[in-house]
Amino acid sequence: MPVAEVNGQSITYSDSGGDGKALLFSHGFLMDHTMFDEQVASLSETYRCIAWDERGFGDTPATEPFTYWDSAADAVALLDHLDIDEAVFIGMSQGGFLSLRAALANPERVRALVLIDSRAGQDDAETLAGYQGMIDHWLSDAPLGEVGQFVAGLILGEPTLNETWIAKWEARDRSTMALPAQTLLTRDDISDRMGEIQCPVLSIHGEADQSIDISHAEELQAAVPHSRGLVRVPGAAHAPNMTHPEIVNPALGAFLNQLDS
Repeated sequence: MPVAEVNGQSITYSDSGGDGKALLFSHGFLMDHTMFDEQVASLSETYRCIAWDERGFGDTPATEPFTYWDSAADAVALLDHLDIDEAVFIGMSQGGFLSLRAALANPERVRALVLIDSRAGQDDAETLAGYQGMIDHWLSDAPLGEVGQFVAGLILGEPTLNETWIAKWEARDRSTMALPAQTLLTRDDISDRMGEIQCPVLSIHGEADQSIDISHAEELQAAVPHSRGLVRVPGAAHAPNMTHPEIVNPALGAFLNQLDS
């Protein structure tokens, strides 16, 4: 895979190429660019699809503390590297966190936002404590075991996908999660800035998501000036683009067609 040396980072990415309008796919915590394989396969005949590994995941290293504002700058720097003026930012969970910040920091580069199981706010104290416990286990020498099964169930909730991603996590140097975990736990709340986002915003959200309740997507859509609504995915957990592409892909296609018209 190609590597972009930008913004002081070595960012690994995939690029379908072509002359279509650009889509930038940003993955969730613990995931990598491959989580969007179904969407890239569906849309790459019409659009230029770029999917990248964010700091600390996939093949992109994290070498120092960073924020999601830094990740947003990484995304824009990747567009610069590829000579792309603007893109539709499609982000799942933490990919949505950075995409929202890109729209605030560099609005001229963000044609539209698609937020998959994401939110603008910070988690409550109980949720943060639960994440901290999971992270402490992850960074220990103990096998992932039941914790890995629990996390995979939260994100995916589909047995075959669960096992695939648990195997990926077990194969990694788990210490690489330390810096991204700090970023997740200490992110700022940008809920009060949603009125500043002037591009169209679509939310897609699993109705069974226990990590980010669908009510947060409802709140976000009520706060942005150019809401394009909320696509509810029945039965889906935190990554509906992976478990329910038959719902997510047509919703993405319809939204993108509206932008083009």
